[in-house]
Amino acid sequence: MKKRLLWALPVALLASAFVGYSAMSQRAEKDIVDTAVGAGQFKTLVKLVQEAGLVDALRGEGPFTVFAPTDEAFAKLPKSQVDALLKDKEALRRVLLYHVVQGKVMASDVTKMRSAKTLQGQNINIRVRNNTVRINDAKVVKADIVCSNGVIHVIDKVILPPNRR
Repeated sequence: MKKRLLWALPVALLASAFVGYSAMSQRAEKDIVDTAVGAGQFKTLVKLVQEAGLVDALRGEGPFTVFAPTDEAFAKLPKSQVDALLKDKEALRRVLLYHVVQGKVMASDVTKMRSAKTLQGQNINIRVRNNTVRINDAKVVKADIVCSNGVIHVIDKVILPPNRR
């Protein structure tokens, strides 16, 4: 009986270590890109990020805050506008980077701000009214999706940078 117990103890310790490692790896955070892919509601955004060559940047150390339009938000744009962006990679990059702010800006921080400078170089306007946060004219529908390199806030509309002349 003692021999079985002595043999079973290392096996039990090894098994518990493996289970602990598996649980730990399941809790591991994903970066912004992998989080967006896993969410399933950002297929268009992910495709455009790939087309614009921004995947590696958004997998970078960051931290970044992404105001992420859903597939439904992109569907509100005229198809001709999306097609034009796909043909003009620089314009596509400008639009996508207009949705990204340097730093990890949580909802509690966003509500205290009136604007934020995007990686595209221009500011977005931030308004809070009746517990609703708006980024320009897009509504934040879900906030604080924490990623290993930042945070995602889901918005219901694609925000477009003002034209620079």
